[in-house]
Parts: sequence; C-alpha cells; structure tokens
Amino acid sequence: MAMQTDYKIGIKTTDDFFVEALDIAGKIDTGFIPEKPIQRLYFSDIKTLLQNLTPKRFELLNILHQAGALSILALSKQLKRHYKNVYGDVKTLEMLGLVEKNSEGLYIVPWDEIETTIRLAA
Repeated sequence: MAMQTDYKIGIKTTDDFFVEALDIAGKIDTGFIPEKPIQRLYFSDIKTLLQNLTPKRFELLNILHQAGALSILALSKQLKRHYKNVYGDVKTLEMLGLVEKNSEGLYIVPWDEIETTIRLAA
C-alpha cells in the first residue's frame, strides 16, 4: 500500500501557488522535512472545485476510504450506482490524485485526511 499522506485542497491563483511553493522550497533548503507528506490540489475558482469534487465523488471517497481496496464493480455495488458513472468518477479522482490503483489493480485512497480551505472574496 502507498504511504499515507494528507491532502490540502483549495482555491489559489497561480501567483499564490508559486508563493506557497517558494515558501516550501525555502523550508526544505533549511533542512525542514515534514513528518507526513502533504499533497496539494488547487483549483482556480470555486466553480471548478465543485465541478470536480461533487457530493457523489465525496461519497465515493468516503466509502473507499472506509472499505479499503475495491474494484470499481464492488464500489458501484456499495454505492448503489451504475458502473459507468462510478467508473467516470473514479477516473476523475484518479487524475486528481485522490484515488490510486494498487498492485492488485484495486482502487485505494492514499491519504488519511483532506483539508479544504475556501476563502471568500473580501
């Protein structure tokens, strides 16, 4: 199984993303190594975030996290959803890095926790 990580999901401009990346690089240069890896996934706006992380996909992530490694067929049965729809959601989540395929070809979630921050416009 892959090393468990945490995910930080949010909305950032490209400039904000690079400021954060430079800050992290500076910490690494001084010898700081985080205890647990944190993956970051940023979207340019709330609309894009909600298009990619729908309620059905959050439900899928929750079931997969609780159940452990599952095939898409087993996952679709647990969710009581059509295989084709679950397949599409799994592939989208895999592209985003929120779902991975293990060595047996089953899908897993490689994280312990997702932290989401949405800053409202001032």
